[in-house]
Amino acid sequence: MIGEQFLQLPGPTPVPDRVMRAMSKAMVNHRGPEFKQILEEVVEGIKKTYQTKQNVLIYPASGTGALEAAVVNFISPGDRVLAISIGVFGDRFAKIAAEFGAEVEKLDFEWGTAADPQIIRKKLHQDKNKEIKAVLITHNETSTGAFNDIKTIRKEIMDHPALFIVDAVSSLAALDLQMDEWALDVVVSGSQKAFMIPPGLSFLAFNERALEIHKKNSNRKYYWDVTAGLQYLEKGQNPYTPAISLYYGLQESLNMMLGEGLDNIIARHKRYRDIVRAGIKEMGLDLLAADDVASTALTSVVAPKDIGANKIRKYLQEEFNIVLAGGQQKLNDIIFRVGHLGYVRDLDLLSVLAALEIALIKLGYKLELGSGVKAAQRFLLDKSE
Repeated sequence: MIGEQFLQLPGPTPVPDRVMRAMSKAMVNHRGPEFKQILEEVVEGIKKTYQTKQNVLIYPASGTGALEAAVVNFISPGDRVLAISIGVFGDRFAKIAAEFGAEVEKLDFEWGTAADPQIIRKKLHQDKNKEIKAVLITHNETSTGAFNDIKTIRKEIMDHPALFIVDAVSSLAALDLQMDEWALDVVVSGSQKAFMIPPGLSFLAFNERALEIHKKNSNRKYYWDVTAGLQYLEKGQNPYTPAISLYYGLQESLNMMLGEGLDNIIARHKRYRDIVRAGIKEMGLDLLAADDVASTALTSVVAPKDIGANKIRKYLQEEFNIVLAGGQQKLNDIIFRVGHLGYVRDLDLLSVLAALEIALIKLGYKLELGSGVKAAQRFLLDKSE
């Protein structure tokens, strides 16, 4: 197959050439002044993407590692926790909390939909003695392509003292998230999404309210300990050996992101979503998530039943080297997921839509060739006028 994979996943995402070049630099002493400068710079850059002045720590881990860090630092064994789930990753956050001794009550919503703020408010209102210590919620659910209205949900439950802990692994810099303005206590994100660098770094942001709770926390932790992280950060270091090359890449990607501007990045991701959805609708295919809750990071498409999602994905990879994500768990072979997160261009998405039409026709789906691409083109023309 000629060329690199056309990676249209919700993570890992394509890495820009300038980021790849930055990561090829020679190693430096992770306890020395050169790394101290890099660490301080990237922490400030991450704070700008979180729109926060609160604490930020960087872990050498995937997003799941930082989710575990959030649990062990801010939830003690025996704490009652309300976990809001709209898919696989909401379930995962709940499972992590349960593994570390929390008494988890899970509030499930249909996959492909968003959580209802009023139902969450009602659930917490029933907690008369304020026994629930934390609320866990996913901002963007990559297993379904739907997102939760974090701002509204937080506003609805501000009168409850539970920590509000957000999984923003795939949403940060793709959806609007304002940690301080929205009074979010703990927010987790990861490197391999909108930050445009390879997997391996995760970010944990937390406010002073969460830090005070951490000081009384009784959960077991060593590698994830926030206290150690903050102590070393004052010296411009990590507690343990960091992934230095990834820090080089993060420094460069943040330069790109801050140069583009956060508002422009978020608007760009919204445009990507709308391009893909316009094309898919014109092809006559169904979308799993409704327009008003549709993710800007990926689009989940319901495959024709007589073909199945996995045949479509297989054809696209074998014939065009295009890699799309499949459905997870009960959505396996039912949906395929088109990623439009991070270092993506309009042209990339037009190419994917064109290849998808060919795949569908070859697999027996009735479709007017070019109809989906034309719809996407019309959308771009209308946006440029």
